[in-house]
Amino acid sequence: MIADPFDPFPDESRLACYIADRATLEAAVTLMSDHGNLASLEAAARADASRNRGNVAGFCRWRQIERLIETLSAPRDGTLH
Repeated sequence: MIADPFDPFPDESRLACYIADRATLEAAVTLMSDHGNLASLEAAARADASRNRGNVAGFCRWRQIERLIETLSAPRDGTLH
């Protein structure tokens, strides 16, 4: 991997995710509140259930929520701006 010369924090690992809308963020926060450390597993289970029903859009939505939960749960050093 080539280092980005414009990255002010080259040693900091980052998780990136896309937030489609406010409902996605609210779903992630609700799962985190209701399920604690198991929130991403719950989102994964919901994604699997959607896939098993043939609901591709639901599967993609829950996978996105799972990634968002992992990003929000990742440990951070210092302040986040």
